[in-house]
Amino acid sequence: MSWREVPRPIRWILGAQIVVLSYGGIVHVVQLATGGWPPYAWAPGWLAAYFTSLTLLDPLAAALLWSRRAAGLYLSAFVFVTDAAANAYATYGLHMASGMAVVSQAVITAIAIAVLVTARRVRPWLR
Repeated sequence: MSWREVPRPIRWILGAQIVVLSYGGIVHVVQLATGGWPPYAWAPGWLAAYFTSLTLLDPLAAALLWSRRAAGLYLSAFVFVTDAAANAYATYGLHMASGMAVVSQAVITAIAIAVLVTARRVRPWLR
């Protein structure tokens, strides 16, 4: 089945996830390149390791979705849900609640919810 056979709303959902995941991968690369060593020095080790892992997980999920693999949907849901939780911890648990951090955490949480809500509708169109 080609992309053209996939209904337009499903293409939009997948396209949005691919764009956001690709953007996230770029953001993490830039943060690693400009943040000094160790990366995310402000964060506990486990949180820094998680944010660093998104440098690979974000583009991997985007690539799997681009190739219309179900694994991409599952990885995308995992990445968005855990990223929302990690950002919530960084923002509120570590008391790093700048205005931008609060907005960013709310946006990633909304995206995570949207991915979970649409997953059942998207799944039949993936291999």
